[in-house]
Amino acid sequence: MKTNRRRFLQAATVASVGYFVVAGNAQEESNSPNEKLGVACVGIGGKGGGDADNAMRFGNAIAICDVDKGRLAAKGNANAYKNAQKYVDFREMLTKHEKAIDIVVVSTPDHMHAAAALMAMRLGKHVYCQKPLTRTIYEARLLAKVAKEKGVCTQMGNQGTALSESRNAIAQLRAGLIGKLKEVYIWSNRPVWAQDPFSPSRWLTIDDYAKYARASATGETPEEKAKEAEKMIEAKKDAIVKGLDVLDWKLWLGTAKFRDYMPGLYHAFAWRGWWDFGSGALGDMACHHVTVPFAACDLKDPTWVRAKTTGHDFNMFPASSTIEFEFPANEKRGVLPFHWYDRRGNQPPAELFQKYGIKPKDSGALIIGENGAFYNSDDYGRNNTYYKQGGEEIKDRLDVEVTYAEDKGGFDVNQMYELFRAVKANNPKIAVSNFVDRAGPMTETILLGNLAVWAASEGADDGGMGEWGEKVDWDAKNLKVTNLKDLKTPGVEGLIKPVYSAGYTLDE
Repeated sequence: MKTNRRRFLQAATVASVGYFVVAGNAQEESNSPNEKLGVACVGIGGKGGGDADNAMRFGNAIAICDVDKGRLAAKGNANAYKNAQKYVDFREMLTKHEKAIDIVVVSTPDHMHAAAALMAMRLGKHVYCQKPLTRTIYEARLLAKVAKEKGVCTQMGNQGTALSESRNAIAQLRAGLIGKLKEVYIWSNRPVWAQDPFSPSRWLTIDDYAKYARASATGETPEEKAKEAEKMIEAKKDAIVKGLDVLDWKLWLGTAKFRDYMPGLYHAFAWRGWWDFGSGALGDMACHHVTVPFAACDLKDPTWVRAKTTGHDFNMFPASSTIEFEFPANEKRGVLPFHWYDRRGNQPPAELFQKYGIKPKDSGALIIGENGAFYNSDDYGRNNTYYKQGGEEIKDRLDVEVTYAEDKGGFDVNQMYELFRAVKANNPKIAVSNFVDRAGPMTETILLGNLAVWAASEGADDGGMGEWGEKVDWDAKNLKVTNLKDLKTPGVEGLIKPVYSAGYTLDE
């Protein structure tokens, strides 16, 4: 049976007049320009710049914050932000403008998501926070808890949740288009940032760089080599000084323990590959790739996880990893394995794709059911197809109820607008990727994989993938590794709950 066009048109018509249908009730939304919500933005470079601009389509900029004063000045010159106050410390910003702010947009490196979002929600502010929701599992659980207690509206920035294709796919899979769901495979072409823990050119301090400079400097005589080395060292020192003129390094570190600043090593994009600041390829992309599988397959509360990697030094993530999760049976399905692969070319077995006539792209998701397979070749949930064994495409669709996001000019914009609609309607559930129902639980699931990556630090001697690392048994309800005392790898518990540096609040 084909998709019910009448229901689709009804949903689109309802959305166009400013209403949203949820749980059988219509929530009215005001479109008056005089009732725009006040917005504060924490992190306005890179993706944060786009998030801020999307928010300003529907709200007024009260204040903007970034620890990079160059970015802050550039954003402040744009028309939408000319009247916004500028800050390098979000704590000062939220304190000074508490009464004027309705929504806080958080788009910092991963390690600062929770600190900023928690402070905002505890002040009663609604929050849009980039993915992954947090760097650690406990933070994800806590953000969901505080959001529920405060009754605020929230949304995580996995914008594929606002795609019609992803919402329809979830409904089709839940309704049984490919039968009982049995297994999930996801692969990603990330990392695309520097993530090589054994690189000889990774200098963490100026002393490290000085040793490199003295060993690699050129010249015909020892004196010439020494002179060249000192020139290299002085140039690096000068670059550090210039960088710190623009970047408030202490505030950039925020909740993390201190380490020296080195130009380009962490800020502005390479932080994703460091354990203290990011969450690797899994944290970066799984919140996108897992949008459909998480909701369709109920990927909550895994019981164990294990990984194999190319090796790491507990400081930087490995260049590549393969991770296996197992989820317990429930009333909808049996025990379900979930396989994750990162780095371009690291994919599920070729015979799996051949079985369904699929030619995989560099990134994708595959869900295996009793009667066929779902294949998605897009990071965000578009380009969805269904196949029977042998390669015949399943073209018919089931007659399912789907509530689509209102179209405001693209799924990235639509997802931001969904939060504004939720706030105006005083209904947190309008935002599909809210912290309580979706973003918190999904982030918990995803980040568990990094415990296994941590416990799989040994790669192959030739730089390839090593053997399976230690299996981590998980008590999701209590956020505990049940076999912690048996693990030979120290430090696993640090990825469950972090210790914040002075000046930042985790638990009240």
